[in-house]
Amino acid sequence: MVKKKTQVDNLICVNRQARYHYHIEKSFEAGLVLLGWEVKCIRAARCQLKDSYITVRDHEAWLVNAHISPISTVSTHCEANPIRPRKLLLKHKEIKQLIGAVQQQGYSIVPLKLYWIRGQFIKVEIALAKGKKLYDKRASEREKTLKKEAWRR
Repeated sequence: MVKKKTQVDNLICVNRQARYHYHIEKSFEAGLVLLGWEVKCIRAARCQLKDSYITVRDHEAWLVNAHISPISTVSTHCEANPIRPRKLLLKHKEIKQLIGAVQQQGYSIVPLKLYWIRGQFIKVEIALAKGKKLYDKRASEREKTLKKEAWRR
């Protein structure tokens, strides 16, 4: 009997700060253009999306400030830059939609999580998001604590 992998099994890292600081409106799935040493370091779970964001330049989407820590045994032959910009693979229609939302409606584009597809492709879930105000953050914290208390009873 073969056990099916769930989304949790395939999860590499999550940007928890994104859901705290932003209202998530719409999410997209994008591929990443990575170097060999980066893939090996991601397999070792040495990545972080905490302060990362997405920019769109020349009709291409880029993941900026995503930190992939190099392993000394893997990146011996090349200069490893842990926070280099990485190109995202999106359809032209999706990129146009992202550009329009950012320019006209004041949205931000943030990465939510990094995960495996079929054990060989690394994907990133990105989202169009609006920034939360301080009172929104307090309200979401209050709801979170109320849910925890209700669950404990």
